[in-house]
Amino acid sequence: MVKKLFTILTITIVLFSSCKKELPDVGGTVAERMANEWWAQLKLNGTDVYGGYYAKIWTYNTAANANEIWVDDAKTASTGNYLWDFKVKATADFNNLTFTANNVASVVPGYGIKVKITDGKVLPGLGHSKTGNKTDSIYMKVEFEDDPGTIYTIEGHGRTMFIEDEY
Repeated sequence: MVKKLFTILTITIVLFSSCKKELPDVGGTVAERMANEWWAQLKLNGTDVYGGYYAKIWTYNTAANANEIWVDDAKTASTGNYLWDFKVKATADFNNLTFTANNVASVVPGYGIKVKITDGKVLPGLGHSKTGNKTDSIYMKVEFEDDPGTIYTIEGHGRTMFIEDEY
């Protein structure tokens, strides 16, 4: 009886240990705390330029996975929604969740204007969605080459993916 129990226990241990997969820790990118889809507004002197309109912008890591992020106004062909039509690499400080771009050429095909971003920051937990859900917030001052001297503010909150929070 003891021998039979020992055999069953040994087989069980072997079966369970052989089924365990050792998966690698793939980790994340250096930009993961700053990467998000955002609902944002373009403002001039505190007033929304488009009268209450929210558009998506994106922040995400670059292929270099270094001290930079993409800041992309996410213009989509299907909807045409966007704030200005720009996509630039910004220098990022991942410890302080800040980013800047000093007259960086946009990579939008056929619209390579230079963009200056100052005071860019991601503020964890300080945003509120359309229905009041707590989310992150984004803020930046932006100057576009095709409107020199005008400093706009882009500010918004993280996209929750809840249908009731969509614009």
